[in-house]
Amino acid sequence: MAFTVERALKWWARDKPDTLALHYDGETVTFGELNAWALRIAAYLDAQGVRPGDRVAMVAANSLDYAALIVGTVLSGAIANPLSFRASARDLAKSFGITDPLVVFADEDRASTVADALGLAGDRLLVSMATVRALRDAPEPAAPAFEARPEDPVFIIGTSGSTGFPKGVIYSHGGTMTYAAEFVLMQPATGHGGGALVTGPYSSASGTLCMLQFLAVGATVYSESRFSPESALRLLREHRITTFLASTIFFERIAALPEFENADLSSIAFAQISGARVNPALLQRYREKGVVLRQAYGSTEAGGAWAARDDTAVSEPEKCGPGAMFSRFKVVREDGAPADPGESGEILIASDCLATGYWNDPEQTAATFRDGWLHTADRGMLDARGNLTFIDRIKDIIITGGLNVSAMEVEAAICEMPGIEETVVIAVPDDDFGEAPLAIVHGPDAAGIQPAAVIRHCREALASYKVPRYVTVEPEPFPRLPSGKIDKKTVREAYAERHKVLEKLR
Repeated sequence: MAFTVERALKWWARDKPDTLALHYDGETVTFGELNAWALRIAAYLDAQGVRPGDRVAMVAANSLDYAALIVGTVLSGAIANPLSFRASARDLAKSFGITDPLVVFADEDRASTVADALGLAGDRLLVSMATVRALRDAPEPAAPAFEARPEDPVFIIGTSGSTGFPKGVIYSHGGTMTYAAEFVLMQPATGHGGGALVTGPYSSASGTLCMLQFLAVGATVYSESRFSPESALRLLREHRITTFLASTIFFERIAALPEFENADLSSIAFAQISGARVNPALLQRYREKGVVLRQAYGSTEAGGAWAARDDTAVSEPEKCGPGAMFSRFKVVREDGAPADPGESGEILIASDCLATGYWNDPEQTAATFRDGWLHTADRGMLDARGNLTFIDRIKDIIITGGLNVSAMEVEAAICEMPGIEETVVIAVPDDDFGEAPLAIVHGPDAAGIQPAAVIRHCREALASYKVPRYVTVEPEPFPRLPSGKIDKKTVREAYAERHKVLEKLR
């Protein structure tokens, strides 16, 4: 029998029909109930003319119905294509032009935007998400004849958009199953009998990939339609959740709650953190509760690509580990030669879990997936034991006076300051050095942040050429991508000209 998500979901529905599959906003669905609902959705799609390989787009906020729709699309043989619920009509029209969905589902709040997008992108069937809920109690359909093959696409997800318009990343049934199996083999608590808190929107890999990954191995997925740190902490405590994978900001917001002090989190066997450099104080806060936050490196094209192992996560928490059972890292110089231990270069990933390419984009696929390796355009270095340290995106290098400055290194130094929650460092033109760093900082008391104090701190923490030449204070939190990462592209655009009115501080 084929090693596929479709087969795994049907197996759990048969073998463990009464085991909880989804716990969503307090509403629960067992594997048996989820399978029955998903088969009704698959029958509905078939009645609309959707065939295996067709794309089904989704534009909605996370919900139980949305989760069931993704599973129903998988069982139908169609390819799920979740899109950002924050997207404009123009951006949605571009996405529709790339993936060419036959059907588009939208919730009530997004229906008019999607309708506008469909008007721009051509005629396609628009279906209300309310239809998915109604199908839960529809008559039982005939069993579909579809059986997936490992190489069949299961979903298309957009990249984070941090380097331009998102590309459609294709995940196969076999790749997703290998990813799920890799987690369970290396950390059994992530599998059947365990529970995973999934916080990402379905328009990101942290939503759809994680949900399918855990359902495919029989674990219970806990989610809420809108993340709140209070609800997340309550779920972790009350349901004795064993696995929590999230971006740094989610862990930070939970730890900031007063009730975190007395929270029992001893059930968490595996906690993976990614998306931004982690403050040592945050690591210590969780470690005092017996929870080791494991730094992970990954990308939309490679999933989490695993996280630091036990020894590294404790002794060198800034490192991301050596890869995984079926995934490995390599760091190369500009000429493609392997970098020496401690030498920085581009991070490459080889894995049976990798995405298979970009939808309808053979040129970018060929450029990114080469000779069995994913070329990430991220910069990092390996130590003598093969542990990876992520430095930054190659694009986030500031070349000032001929010297390379890592934006992430400067950001990490600034975030050590009391009262500063987050910062973005960008390159701006400079007559003296070609480029110079500009630091945009944010904290709860913006009025109390003094640019001069930031400069003094950086002079103590960094080489002189890495010290920002400009500092500006942002009173509002930075915009975020669906994955939870800071939307650096938007921040760069907003502050591209700000240096012209700021005082040079060095």
